[in-house]
Amino acid sequence: MFTRIFGKPKQEANTLTTLDKLNETLEMLEKKEKVLLKKAAAEVERAKEFTRAKNKRAAIQCLKRKRLYEQQIEQLGNFQLRIHDQMIMLEGAKATTETVDALRTGAAAMKAMQKATNIDDVDKTMDEINEQTENMKQIQEALSTPIGAAADFDEDELEAELEELEGAELEEQLLQPATTAPAAPVHVPAGRQPTRPASSKPTAEEDELAALQAEMAL
Repeated sequence: MFTRIFGKPKQEANTLTTLDKLNETLEMLEKKEKVLLKKAAAEVERAKEFTRAKNKRAAIQCLKRKRLYEQQIEQLGNFQLRIHDQMIMLEGAKATTETVDALRTGAAAMKAMQKATNIDDVDKTMDEINEQTENMKQIQEALSTPIGAAADFDEDELEAELEELEGAELEEQLLQPATTAPAAPVHVPAGRQPTRPASSKPTAEEDELAALQAEMAL
């Protein structure tokens, strides 16, 4: 168990140390390559000088040394390529290890949460909620049920009585005569009395007066 706990940090530290060592070696090879490039360029310049001085043998020796430097430069380039390849592989392996560790940690956390929330407990909780909801419905129905004298009333009889009242109200509205709107008041100037309009039908007094005149004429 202690190996599982302390092995991963140690392994990660070893990986980082290896990457640092490879990076240092790469920097050292790059520096040597720069030095050899300068030496090769210097041999070319010396060969040119010997050529101008008609010293062919010395110029050839300079070119030979230049070729040796170029071989070393090519070898250093191969070393750098291998180190780059190794660093890329280590970085990829490190990323893979970290990803796997993260997934393993997530799986362990999920397993712990599932253990804390058992499916049986969830089902039990849902059953309790449903039972409490049903009990509340029954309580509300019991509270809304009429009690005492109101419980003896027949709903059908009350509906019939209401229909009779509505029918009587409608019949009463139909039997009432239509009311005429009151005439608008007529404005009369001061000092003048309004003239009564002639009635289209004789009034009761006029009928009595006409009958009395007829009797007097006889």
